[in-house]
Amino acid sequence: MNIDFQQILNQAEKYRPEISRFLRDMIAIPSESTQEELAILRIKKEMEKVGFDKIEIDEMGNIYGTIGHGSHVIAMDAHIDTVGVGNLENWNVDPYEGFEDDEIIMGRGASDQEGGMASMVYAGKIIKDLGLEADYTLVVTGTVQEEDCDGLCWQYIMDHKKLQPEFVVSTEPTSCRIYRGQRGRMEIKVTTSGISAHGSAPERGDNAIYKMAPILLELQELNTRLADHDFLGKGSLTVSEVFFTSPSRCAVADGCSISVDRRLTVGETAESAMDEIRKLPSVMAGKAMVEMYDYERPSYTGFRYRTEAYFPTWLIEEDHVATTSLIDAYKGLFNEEPVVDKWTFSTNGVAIMGKYGVPCIGFGPGAEEEAHAPNEKTWKDHLVKAAAMYAAIPLTYLKHFEV
Repeated sequence: MNIDFQQILNQAEKYRPEISRFLRDMIAIPSESTQEELAILRIKKEMEKVGFDKIEIDEMGNIYGTIGHGSHVIAMDAHIDTVGVGNLENWNVDPYEGFEDDEIIMGRGASDQEGGMASMVYAGKIIKDLGLEADYTLVVTGTVQEEDCDGLCWQYIMDHKKLQPEFVVSTEPTSCRIYRGQRGRMEIKVTTSGISAHGSAPERGDNAIYKMAPILLELQELNTRLADHDFLGKGSLTVSEVFFTSPSRCAVADGCSISVDRRLTVGETAESAMDEIRKLPSVMAGKAMVEMYDYERPSYTGFRYRTEAYFPTWLIEEDHVATTSLIDAYKGLFNEEPVVDKWTFSTNGVAIMGKYGVPCIGFGPGAEEEAHAPNEKTWKDHLVKAAAMYAAIPLTYLKHFEV
């Protein structure tokens, strides 16, 4: 099989204006987690326009666009929900109206991660235009609620057998590098209990906030000695929230809780992370409860899919066929060696590979540091490069099966 990489690249460049326009249309639609319906419908319209063979929306609200009917099933994923815009005073432009010049597109979701969706849809157009269909079925997924609960959408997809791909390309932002893993994460709650009393006589009560104080210090110290990995890096934790219960401001607090954002490296599990906290002297002395948060917020369709807030670490080998397929596509298109790296943040890969063992590999337009930031932007050159990559990857993957 000979692949005309230059032809693919030329076609991607031809669609630069259409990719940009489509991305700006998506940015203009507010689509925070559980509010993605209008963005999904806009994606459906564009998939219909460029000629996808099949388009479906499932009961959770995820969209699937299919190209081809071959035996090798490949998926490419973009979550299409965004975070909120935060303090508008930190934005130089309206986050939904956005901004565009010859080089960049700005607005909420530009990098994280509706740019990936725009490039995927036009990769489908390139495949159709150039007759690149072969013995593969490409399924482009636009998934929901990732920002609220990363991997939940793919947990549903895999549990209900909506899609069983041989591997998945995540189009989260990578600055057009190839990313082959990420640390996992989990959301932990630590709670201390006390007995309330009038604030004028605190000795009559048992202050739950005081019990939490040494726990906070020991958690800070625990962060310095967590496991490390030569590629994914060190596990980490930080206290992200503090809550309390008290009859009034003039009373001893009878309850105190904190949220712990725990990042997991290779070899760490939910139980090992919980046990590390449970064994802290201050936790044992204060008889604190250590538990994992749950997530069960309904999607925009009203569909509810409860899960624990545990998102496992995943890492694909550098010589895995999925990795080498992306490397081959990159070298063929751009005549240079790609940078192979990892994400700092979390992605749907926590379910795809972390929970279900389906190989996952990343390549996306935009930059990780733009995610959740004011004045979020992506680059038009990235969008074009990504569209070309997504059109070429199925063919470089099939070359591994040639006799």
